[in-house]
Amino acid sequence: MSPITVTPSAGPVIAAAGTREGGGALSRAGRRRRWIEMGVLFVLAPLAMRWIVHDGKIPMFAALLPVLVVALFLLLADPTFRLRTELARRIGWRNGISILLLLVVAGGGLVAWIESHHPAWLLEFPRNRPDTYTRIMIGYPIFSVMAQELLYRSFFFHRYGMLFGRQVWVAVAVNGLLFGFAHIVMDSTFAVVATVIGGLVLGARYAATRSFWAVFLEHTLWGWLLFTIGIGRYFFTGVSNL
Repeated sequence: MSPITVTPSAGPVIAAAGTREGGGALSRAGRRRRWIEMGVLFVLAPLAMRWIVHDGKIPMFAALLPVLVVALFLLLADPTFRLRTELARRIGWRNGISILLLLVVAGGGLVAWIESHHPAWLLEFPRNRPDTYTRIMIGYPIFSVMAQELLYRSFFFHRYGMLFGRQVWVAVAVNGLLFGFAHIVMDSTFAVVATVIGGLVLGARYAATRSFWAVFLEHTLWGWLLFTIGIGRYFFTGVSNL
């Protein structure tokens, strides 16, 4: 299943599943505006959020809400994007197997490392705070993962995919770096590095499949794993403020 949509004037470009045919064509001025828009939403906004959350003591979800509202407005108001089409792309059994294999292999290695170096972390959260753990397991996919994937995969590849032309892996790299940068709000170097890696995996998955539900599933499974084995402590600033 190809991640490429064809535009007569620009040739093949990366795009979202919900991008309509011909939606990737932009004038030079339009491209310049998109670069500026990207910088505002994905660089300046996270910097502002970090200040608002840590210095202004505003809950993270409240700080994130304006960015989500702007992104959703730009998507729904854009005649070249259809949300129904974006959400209609299924995961597919091959993608499902790939997601699970990566989780088992890489996640299994991570669990082994935690067991060896930080055994007290393993299952500490569900064992000591079962009610909070249960709420996070339920709320995390709905209130965090869905918003992040709509913003960083669907919105990003629809609005900015054409800026990278045929350089799919450049788009994936930029997507991963910006996704990691957003986590500066966690005030943790580990969280930023880990989410850059995660962003590269999710960006590559979306570029290859253009399936929102594939990245939603993969993001959810990894989040559940990290909170279960104790690494969620590095991401808890955002979750505790939801």
